Order: sequence, then C-alpha cells, then structure tokens
Amino acid sequence: MRILLRWVKANGVMLINSASLVGTTAVTSGVGFVYWWVATRQCAPEAVGFASAAVSTMMLLSSMAMLGLGTLLITELPRQPTQAVSLISTGLVVVAGVGLVIGIAFAGIAPSVSAQFAPLRASLLNVLIFAAGISLAAVTAVLDQALIGLLQGNLQFGRNAFFSVAKLALLFAAGLYLSQTNGMTIYTSWTLGMALSLLVVFAHALFKKGWQGKAYLPQWKLLRKLGAAALQHHFLNLVLQVPTQLLPVLVIILLSAKVNAWFYISWMIAQFVFLVPNSLTIVLHAMNSADQASLRQRARMTVGVSLLFSLLADAVLLLGTKQVLGVFGKVYADQAAWCLRILVLAAFTGIIKTHYISFCRIRDRVGQAMFGMLLGGALELVGAALGGYMDGLIGLSLGWVIATAVEGLFMFPVVYRVIWSAKGLLEEPLPEQYGETEPIWLLDTVMLAAIPPRHTTGRVPVPLASTRPLKPVWLVETTAQPTIPPSPLIQESITHLPIERKMTEPLWKGKAIRRTQLRPP
Repeated sequence: MRILLRWVKANGVMLINSASLVGTTAVTSGVGFVYWWVATRQCAPEAVGFASAAVSTMMLLSSMAMLGLGTLLITELPRQPTQAVSLISTGLVVVAGVGLVIGIAFAGIAPSVSAQFAPLRASLLNVLIFAAGISLAAVTAVLDQALIGLLQGNLQFGRNAFFSVAKLALLFAAGLYLSQTNGMTIYTSWTLGMALSLLVVFAHALFKKGWQGKAYLPQWKLLRKLGAAALQHHFLNLVLQVPTQLLPVLVIILLSAKVNAWFYISWMIAQFVFLVPNSLTIVLHAMNSADQASLRQRARMTVGVSLLFSLLADAVLLLGTKQVLGVFGKVYADQAAWCLRILVLAAFTGIIKTHYISFCRIRDRVGQAMFGMLLGGALELVGAALGGYMDGLIGLSLGWVIATAVEGLFMFPVVYRVIWSAKGLLEEPLPEQYGETEPIWLLDTVMLAAIPPRHTTGRVPVPLASTRPLKPVWLVETTAQPTIPPSPLIQESITHLPIERKMTEPLWKGKAIRRTQLRPP
C-alpha cells in the first residue's frame, strides 16, 4: 500500500490532469443525456431534430476554426511560460474571429442547399446566434487545451462541469418562462452556457492573478512566428478525426441505417475505452514538450497504466457484452455483441498510436506524424470497406481492427526506442563543430571540456554552452586576471592590462600572429 501511495504521489500531476479529461467526458455525457431528455419533453420532435443537427454542425465547424492552435498551445506554453497569457489571448482571438466568419457563411449558404436549415437564416439574430455558437465552441476547445498545457486540469474540468449544468438550467428556464420554444431556443441555451463558463474562467483568472494589463492583449508577432507549426497541428488533427467520423457513414453506405444504429452504440462504448490512453498521452505531451529528459520515465508510466486499464476494460466488455448492450435494448445485445467485442481489441494498438503521436508532437515532428496518419487513415477506411463488403458488420469491424494493427506494427519501433531502447530516439546527433576538438587552452572559458560527453543512457544530451567559433582564452572579455602565464614575447606586464579589455589583439605579435604558432604554456 505504501508503494502504491508513493507511486500515486510521484505521478499525481499527470494522473490528476488525465482524470480531469476523462471526468470531463463523463460529466458532459451524463448531463448531456439529461439535457436532451429535457429538450424532448419541452420541444416538438422537429425542433429537437433541428437543434441536434445545428449542434453537430457547430462542433464540426468549430474544429475547423481551431486551426491547430489548441495542440500548439499544449506544446508551446511549457516552453514559453513568460508568454503564456499572450499566447492564450492571441489564440482565442484568432479562433473566435475565424469561427464567427465560418458561422455567418454557413448560415447564409446552408438554407439554399437544404430547406431543413432555413431557421438559421430566418432573421439576423438567428444568424448571429448560430455564428456566436461556433465561435464560442472553438474558443472553449482551445482554452481547455491551453489549461491542460498549463497543467490546470481541475480548472478545465470545472469549466466543462459548469457549462453542462448552466446549459441545462437555461433550457429548463426557457421551457418554464417562454410561451413557445423551437430548435433555436435549444441552440441558444447551449451557446449561452458556453459564454457563461468562459466568464467564470476569466473571473477566476482575474481573482488569482489580478489584472495584468497589456499581457492580455494579443501579440501578432507570436502568431506569425508559430503560424506554420499551428497549421501542421491542424492538419494532423483533421487527419486523425476524419477516419473515425467517416466510419458510421461507411456503415450506412455499405449496409443500412438499422445496422449503423447497432454499430454506433458499439462504437461509442469502444471510444470510452480508448479515452483513457488518449487522455494520458495528451498530458504526457503537455508535461514533456519542454522537459524531454524525463520523457522515458513518464512514457513508461503512461504505457503501463493504459495497458492495465485496457486489459480490465476489455475483460469486462468481452465477458459482459450482452449485459452492457442490453441497457439499450435486446436487439442491440443480439446484433451488436460481436461488433463490440472486436472493436475493443483496438485499444492495444491505440496505445501505440497515441504514444507515437504524442512523441512526434513533443519532438516537433508533426509533419512526419501527419504523413503516417494519412496513410493509416486511408488503410483503416479501406480495411473497413473490404470487411463490410465481405461479411457485413462483423467483417467491417474486423477489417478496421486489422488495419489499426498494421498501423501499430509500423509505429511500434519508434515507441520502443523511446521507452525501452538503450539508445533512445531522443538522442540528438552532435553538431559538426564537435568533430575536431581544439586544445583545452584554446577553448572558450565557459566550456569545461574539449570533448563533450556522449550519452548512452537514452537521456537527452545537454547542449554545451557555446558552439560558436572559439577564441583563445586571452582574447575573451574577462573581469579576472588571466590564469595563463605571460609569454616571453609580451612587452608589458600582464598586471598592467585593463580590467575590462574588449577583444584586444595579442600584444606581442599584433594581427600577424597565427593561432597555429601558439604553444601550450
């Protein structure tokens, strides 16, 4: 028991922040179920259908408006703690503006494509409310990731919990005090809930830190500096999201809407199993983007916890599949049991995949990860399509799991080198200047050795203090008397030299002296 308590205490920061992500999903899902139950009691089915489509569209468009700034903040906030407030404010302003533009454009175009979206353009107020919802959804998503980057998971959890309760209270109040409710009423309660949760976070920040004046203003030079990296993160996020979002569409195309209902319930349950490894690696990314020396130790911990949780969850779902699915109805227990049993097996390959992505983000190798995930996503869709064509729902599930296993085989060597190999992936090659070393008396005074130590333990090599062209020690600005005895060629006593000599030439030969003529004292 003492060993367990010491282990929990040593890894408390990671466990708390990971638990906040899992807890956020649990709370928002649980309260969300009650929210939609209240909506069905207060509004007509047509209004509920429109609101659910509008909210789904909001989530999709807001993910596009984020531009990768959320994951970029997770990487950069630990590296630039003095610029944290400016980085966050700049990111929030950018995504808020982009989300507003996307929302107004969609509200203007969508009704022309489908009459079902006509309420969006019914009035200017509806257009603004819809656009504000997309803007706020993007802002809150980026803010949540920034809070994880700051290792403030408890604040992230509190914001989401407040949002869930606030939107439910607003919807309930609308049903009591409004004579007529429609789909935009439901959507407005969701939007106002996000706005109130943001106000709570900002009030908390002001109470804790006080007003920091210009620090809250965006700094556009930071955006120009990090814009390319943000777009790389954005494209990687899209590549990761698209295959999982297209799987239900693929089921409808290949099989039927009824079969998709069975698949979707199994898919949602499996996603909850995948959530824990994903949450752990997000926090791993936040903790090690600026501290790569401890990555090996922490990664071993996250792999171990992920593997243990996946084994327990898979055991429960493999043995109690029909009992879990029976909550949704007997037909789901009969038709989707083997689909769920197969899908949850991907939890083990998912551990490799999530750690691979986290390592690439930490090492700023997002382009490499993006290329690999693009091929892997295509493989997943092709495997699922072939399996569905050959053997229906079970074949589709099996084909997708086999595709993820193939992905895992290609990613495993990278994960292995980081976690277990004696010569880790994180060991950097030495600079070219270190190929030929100079005599120690010709080295810069801030360097203690002519030959830098090579690490074989897998830790990150600590760069030497200077890699610029080196100068003789007597040519370096100094505030102390040189320790090298004067050469016989010196015409004046070295004690007569000024205390603050600025890069002077040797006195005995002037500029004609060649370094190669010097001899060690």
